[in-house]
Amino acid sequence: MLLEAEESQLVLVDYQHKLMPAIHEGERVLANAIRLARVAQLLQVPLWATEENPSGLGGTVESLQPFVAGRLLSKMAFDGSQVLLPRLRPAAKAGPAGGNARSLPRHLQKAAPAPASRDTIVLAGCEAHVCLMQTALGLIEEELDVWVVTDACSSRSERNRDAAFDRLAAAGAELVTTEMVAFEWLKDAGHPRFRDVLDIVK
Repeated sequence: MLLEAEESQLVLVDYQHKLMPAIHEGERVLANAIRLARVAQLLQVPLWATEENPSGLGGTVESLQPFVAGRLLSKMAFDGSQVLLPRLRPAAKAGPAGGNARSLPRHLQKAAPAPASRDTIVLAGCEAHVCLMQTALGLIEEELDVWVVTDACSSRSERNRDAAFDRLAAAGAELVTTEMVAFEWLKDAGHPRFRDVLDIVK
C-alpha cells in the first residue's frame, strides 16, 4: 500500500518556539517538517497545523508560518484529534431546504457530488510520545489512516521518541520518512513537479 496525494492531508503537530530548542535533533526534525510542507504545497495536499497552549509554549516557529497561515489550530488537550476532525472531515453541505413553485420536485433534484475523501493523514510533530502520539491514536480511533513521518518527529529524549514509534506501529500507524512521503505522492519521474520536489528533498 502506497500513499496517494489525492487522498492525503498533512498535519504538523506543535512545532513551537519554546519547545523546539529542547527537542532531540530538533533542527533536523524541523528541516524535514519544512520539506513536507513545501512538497504538500507543490502537490496541493491540504495542510493543517496545531499549537499546544501557545501562551505557554509560544507560537509556531517562523520558518513554518508561511505554510500554515489560516490553517493553524490552538489546543490545550494533548490529543489534537478533536480540534482537527472538523477540518479533516468537513460536514457534507446540506441540499436545498424546501423549494418554491419554480424549483424541481425533490425526487428530481440531483444530489450534490460528495467531496473527494482524504482519509489518509500524514502526521509529523513534537513531542512524539505526547501530543503527536495521542493525536495519532485519536485519529486512528476515528478510522482515519495515519502515517507518521518518523524523521520529522521527536521528543526531548530519544528513548521517549522511540517508545512512541513502537506504540504507534502496534496501533496500526504506518511509519514512513519524509522522502518516502514525497516520492509516493509523486508516483513517477514523469510528474510535472518531479524536479521541484527533488530539489526540496535533496
